[in-house]
Amino acid sequence: MDAAAMAAAIKPVIKVTAICGSLRKASFNRGLIRAALQISKEIDGLEIKYVDIAALPLMNTDLEVDGTYPSAVEVFRQKVQEADSILFASPEYNYGIAAPLKNAIDWASRPPNCFSDKPAAVVSAGGFFGGGRSQYHLRQSGVFLDLHFINKPELSLNAFQPPAKFDDEGNLIDEEAKLKLKQVLLSLKAHTLRLQS
Repeated sequence: MDAAAMAAAIKPVIKVTAICGSLRKASFNRGLIRAALQISKEIDGLEIKYVDIAALPLMNTDLEVDGTYPSAVEVFRQKVQEADSILFASPEYNYGIAAPLKNAIDWASRPPNCFSDKPAAVVSAGGFFGGGRSQYHLRQSGVFLDLHFINKPELSLNAFQPPAKFDDEGNLIDEEAKLKLKQVLLSLKAHTLRLQS
């Protein structure tokens, strides 16, 4: 094996767990995650896996038995734990993060905190501010969670401003937005590698 082949063989792969705060299948934020999955195929050394949070029960410590959690929670926590970094797509509900996302965060942060010391990025799509206020709300929670969010670039996409950003099934079709999303993913990869070194 020559030096180039050896270098390629030991190149690290950044494993990203993607979490969407909306449960609606055609949501714009799910569309951002679907686009990220496609775009990640163009980025060497980046692997994104989407984790559906719909099956998680409402956070209730009565469901914790002898240090174990309900099976859906255990599976979710394991996927977060195995990730090198986290990608959130966060819709904005009433100036904050959506209840399903808050619920998932609360389950993953139960002892031991699965988010601890992980790099993260957040993207959003919505109305006038494009979900931007939910991003700041999530970043605030990230302080306690010990998440290390990238600062730039930011992607908060006004989904209702022409030209159309998504099709009828919630798929991202705007090329400029796809380019911004790719820049977010590249930044997350670089940030993860820095924190791992």
